[in-house]
Amino acid sequence: TMRIVDQNGDFNPQNPASPYYNLLTPMRKVQITATYGATTYPIFAGFITSYTTTTPKNANDVVYTTITAVDAFRLAQNAQVSTVAGTSAGQLSGARINNLLDAISWPTSMRDVDAGLTTMASDPGTFRTSLAAMQTVETSEYGALYVDAAGSFVFQDRAVTAGSTGATPTVFNDNGTDIGYFNAVWRLDDTLVYNSASVTRTGGTAQVATNQASIDKYFVHSYNQQNLLMQTDAVALDYAQAYVASRAETSIRCDAIQLDLYTDNYNAGIIAALGLDYFDPVTITTNQPGSSTLTKTLQVFGVAQ
Repeated sequence: TMRIVDQNGDFNPQNPASPYYNLLTPMRKVQITATYGATTYPIFAGFITSYTTTTPKNANDVVYTTITAVDAFRLAQNAQVSTVAGTSAGQLSGARINNLLDAISWPTSMRDVDAGLTTMASDPGTFRTSLAAMQTVETSEYGALYVDAAGSFVFQDRAVTAGSTGATPTVFNDNGTDIGYFNAVWRLDDTLVYNSASVTRTGGTAQVATNQASIDKYFVHSYNQQNLLMQTDAVALDYAQAYVASRAETSIRCDAIQLDLYTDNYNAGIIAALGLDYFDPVTITTNQPGSSTLTKTLQVFGVAQ
């Protein structure tokens, strides 16, 4: 959402003097950017769903227009697909994502699609949303599908989501070194524990993996995926085993930190806030009483401005 103080009536759709007269309709594209150090960073790109105009009591003619927008996931959710051209057995997951984006005429210039590491079975050809179809491929790859800040569809393979790309982490520390921050939220809980997984591909049988030591310690935490599109049961079993192996134990993690972009001499912090994307690695250190620290290297899973 964006809240605009509309002193001139520019966002009044019935105002013929507005520079936006006859242009204020739903599904208009909207972009938000931030410029710092002569570099322009995308913050959000999507499509307007509504304009809400309010006048607070005793506001002396101050009018607010709140613009609500969605990214391209909304368009993919609205677009139905069935038979999709080119979706034969044996193609990699990235090629399948591109086929599905072709089916809804999504521009090739607004895609960042990895080739993928998992071969797909034939597309089932059933009626479903294009978003649901792409998310099935995403899960079958054990990868990630999202819309980035510039408005492009991004598909990352499992090497990226597993954090094995070798990228150098951006380093944060609250002791005056590296990039400063505040309000760190550290958690130690069982939210991410999974010690029993069942993964079933379309036309296959359930492939099950368990970790008994984790079950004895944390009780059963189950994960279940069905109707996936990997080509063989062996790959489905690999998926189940990898899922349990990476989640049978838990450790403390940092769920969030906050950056104040108005901090003096904060060049690295501003660039980090504007430039970090999903799955970029970060190392966060919080200094604790008794000369102890909490330190973890994690992946970025969200940014809120």
